[in-house]
This record gives sequence, structure tokens and C-alpha cells, in this order.
Amino acid sequence: MSEGWSESAPAWIASIDGDFSRHAVLDAPMLARVRAGGYGHALDVGCGEGRFCRMMRAAGVNAVGVDPIPLMVETAQARDPGGDYRVGRAEKLDFPDASFDLAVSYLTLIDIEGLEQAVAEMARVLRPGGALLIANLNSFSTAGGWEGEGPAERYAIDGYLDSRAEWVAWAGVRVRNWHRPLSRYMQALLGQGLRLACFDEPEPDPAWPDAARVARYRRAPWLLMMEWRKP
Repeated sequence: MSEGWSESAPAWIASIDGDFSRHAVLDAPMLARVRAGGYGHALDVGCGEGRFCRMMRAAGVNAVGVDPIPLMVETAQARDPGGDYRVGRAEKLDFPDASFDLAVSYLTLIDIEGLEQAVAEMARVLRPGGALLIANLNSFSTAGGWEGEGPAERYAIDGYLDSRAEWVAWAGVRVRNWHRPLSRYMQALLGQGLRLACFDEPEPDPAWPDAARVARYRRAPWLLMMEWRKP
């Protein structure tokens, strides 16, 4: 199943350059971790139209992108003819064990039903000493939404401990996302013997021109970033 991504791929490709979470919050700390690690060979799992692969390649990393949606892969290859982009699923990566220094999951775990299989596969293709770098929606944000208006507006959280799939829509995109409590992500990662090296809830760039949106992202736990090491 494409979980809506096959149908939504054209709208996603058209809207990705306006994604606030990536541009204003996650890009800088994610790239900082990539650069600090000195990685030579990376796998971007759920690469979409290849944006973060291109950024890693510009930073000197030999990055391979994998995505289950053919149009995403075709677009990535067209935008980066020298890159390596392949159709594939996170739950069954078509690479040998210990193939990469770095595996990246940039806002993709929320889209994957088989979380535990995907984490096991990413851990499998990492070399000893390699890293799994994750950006994800914070589990508190996927458990709730904004309620009320004006000064009474608050972010309400409910059903936090119940894993569930929900359809979300924006800018012509309609896809199925998964809410899971943070403990489920942590247990999946710890279950592969990975060791947590970095955990952060990045702040939005205060210089971003949309001050109201920056302020909104500071009011609720929206995004997180983790780096896990394979012993």
C-alpha cells in the first residue's frame, strides 16, 4: 500500500520547497550531525524527491536514496542525475548487511506501518560504529491538535498511549500517518542494540520571516531529532 503517497506525490513534489518543518527547524541540525560524523556512505530511507540526499551530497557524503513511490524516485533522479535513487521499502532494504556508515530517516517513520521491521532493516545495513539519524514528529504532537481561538487557543493531547493511523491532508497531499507513543520508538531502537548518542527538540529559526509560525512552533512539542549508534 502507498498510504496515499502514490496519489499525493505530484502535490508533495510541488510543495516540498515550502515545508516549514524542514527549512526552518530541521535542516540545520540534521546537516550539522551529518557533517560532524564525517560519514562517507549514507542511505536516505524514504528519500522522497531526493532533497536531503542532494544536501548530503553537497556536503561530500556519498548518499543513496530509497523510496517506495516510483514518481518520487524518478523526480529525485531527474533533479540529481549523478545521484543514486532506487525504488524500495524501509521494511525490506535491498542492500547487504553493514553497507553504510549512516542511515537517515527524515520525517519518514510516521509514514511507515511496520516500524519495528524498518528499524531492524536500517540497523542491519549499518556498519559497526555507524549511525542512524532520525527526524520525526514528536509523539505529543501526533496525539493532539490545536483547539480554540485567539488567547484561548491551546494544543490538546489525548489518546497518547494508543498507537493508531490517521489520515492527514494539506496542500493537496492526503496521506496516512502513524501516531505512536515515544516509548514505542525507543523500544524498537533499543531492541536492535543501538545506543542513543543525541536527542534534541530543535527550535525554529528565530530569523525566519514568518514570526507567527515560529512562535506557534515554540508553543507545542512539534519535532524531535535522534542519533543512534550501532556498537
